[in-house]
Amino acid sequence: MTKRKVDSVENTDSKKQSIEFTKEDIVSFFNSQIWDSKFQDDLKQSIEASQPYRWGTVTQLIDDTLLRQVRKEVLSEIAFTQKETDIYKVYQSGDLANLSGLDWNDLSRLPSLFKLRAGIYSQEFRDVISKVTGCGKLSGVKTDISINTYTKGCHLLTHDDVIGSRRVSFILYLPDPDRTWKESYGGGLRLYPAVIPNVPHTDYSQKLIPQFNQIAFFTVQPGLSFHDVEEVREDKQRLSIQGWFHIPQEGEDGFIPGEQEETEARSTLQQLQSKELQEYDFPKSERDRVVPSELNIYQSPFKSLSEAETEYLRKFINPLYLTDDVITKLNKSFIDESIIEIQNVLVDEYANVLRDQIRDLELNSVTPQKSTDIEAPWKCAVPPHKQRFMYIDGKSPIGEMTESNINYVTKVGPQELPNFALIEAKNDVDVKLIELASLFKSVAFKKWLKLLTDLVVTADQVLVRRFRPGHDFILATTIDKSETADEENVLLEATLNLTPSAVNPKNWESGEFGGYELCMLLAGDESDGEFEEDDDPAVYKANDPNDDSILFTSQCKWNVLTLYLRDPSVLKFIKYVSINAKGSRWDISGQWNVKTENDDEEEEQEDSK
Repeated sequence: MTKRKVDSVENTDSKKQSIEFTKEDIVSFFNSQIWDSKFQDDLKQSIEASQPYRWGTVTQLIDDTLLRQVRKEVLSEIAFTQKETDIYKVYQSGDLANLSGLDWNDLSRLPSLFKLRAGIYSQEFRDVISKVTGCGKLSGVKTDISINTYTKGCHLLTHDDVIGSRRVSFILYLPDPDRTWKESYGGGLRLYPAVIPNVPHTDYSQKLIPQFNQIAFFTVQPGLSFHDVEEVREDKQRLSIQGWFHIPQEGEDGFIPGEQEETEARSTLQQLQSKELQEYDFPKSERDRVVPSELNIYQSPFKSLSEAETEYLRKFINPLYLTDDVITKLNKSFIDESIIEIQNVLVDEYANVLRDQIRDLELNSVTPQKSTDIEAPWKCAVPPHKQRFMYIDGKSPIGEMTESNINYVTKVGPQELPNFALIEAKNDVDVKLIELASLFKSVAFKKWLKLLTDLVVTADQVLVRRFRPGHDFILATTIDKSETADEENVLLEATLNLTPSAVNPKNWESGEFGGYELCMLLAGDESDGEFEEDDDPAVYKANDPNDDSILFTSQCKWNVLTLYLRDPSVLKFIKYVSINAKGSRWDISGQWNVKTENDDEEEEQEDSK
């Protein structure tokens, strides 16, 4: 039998060590069932009928002895680096595409892994994947493979894998071969149906519990192949080999001139369409304009609050922060730093009652798991490839996430302004939180904001939010410049953090359980809208904690108000809250378009010309 050269390597003393595999070798690396025509036909039929999109799984894919040896080599020879961004937390090896570039001293420690990689990207196995998925020819030259280990707390949030020339995504699982991986451990591969292309449904519809020597794979379909990796809940190691098959490259069988460029153009078009599909984002990043009569109040010169305004605010705000000297100190700090953090901002009596009520609710009621479990006045933030959390926005329920219903809500039906006073609270916690949202909407509070910041509020959005353990997050976003075009090119943002479990800072301060809010500067190339092929523009890069690009990180806190100015060069996200967190993250979020009093003077001068 003729040998087909797969790879050759050269050692440091220039003696060539040839590594070649025959077709017979390649076949022997796999369980024989994979080469059976009936097995392939049945698998193809199963994939064609699969939901929510075309995907498949095979158990006992690789020769058991070989894969056990691969696992041993990985655990003893491969170094893993922790990587954490807004969308994932994982331990990852380097790219294994360069195994053939290693000298023999290195490669001799990974012979089984080398065989496995050769088998996966062999013509024989690529032909099987092409046949059962119906995806077309696959490249054997462009390899894209790494090893991940998900330990307790690791996760990967919803995404569709659409980058560059990827055609098929695969995951080969290598947890402990002698123990069953239980569903209770977490780490499942979850697949999400699409409401319409590029908009995943809030809840997953399929979940695969990974087992040793099982592969899952699916055709990468722009706007459809949404999936995530459920957080690993136990102190177990979910080892896997993750990779992609790409479209054929020039010189390969199946290469089509211009196909890669067309594929990449579709990826770019998808990004543009995702902006057009923001009507499916709830809550929307939209602030309601302050009416002219109210705006005049903030534009009028004043140096202190009236007695009536002070009396109203004292029902909620710690009186210390309503005194002229403290307001002056806070104002100076804000002007200098563009951020202030106000401790114990709520009056003690009000805060203590609210803290006990939230604790009682979390201990004695079931936390909603699916979007359909969430009851008014709460809603679920969508879509999950951008955000997921519970919120109250002062508006009527949205209803089911369908194309016709969303069209009615956004384009046909009455367009509501928020009114928290009309929201029906279901329990004592809702009553208190809705009161605080109403406080943020009040004239007295906005006048207090002006005294603290020297900024005039021109539009606002206020949300009550709850981030549930094991569910919720907001991925990195920036400010759309068009949203602040008429004012200062910044937003004034506030977070009133009301997380009862943060009374003990040890519960959150390590960052291990997520829930923190982080602001960082966009990388230079990203701010220009240019990305490398393997970059996802929605994901910030992992950074050293001492990196100057990280502007601030705020862990979950109790009774702390943070005020800050944010411009379009700043990314912000709230990290996924771990299933092992001590409770939900609770807060009131405020965003305001703002302008300075100088802007008013300039406008008056322009009008007089």
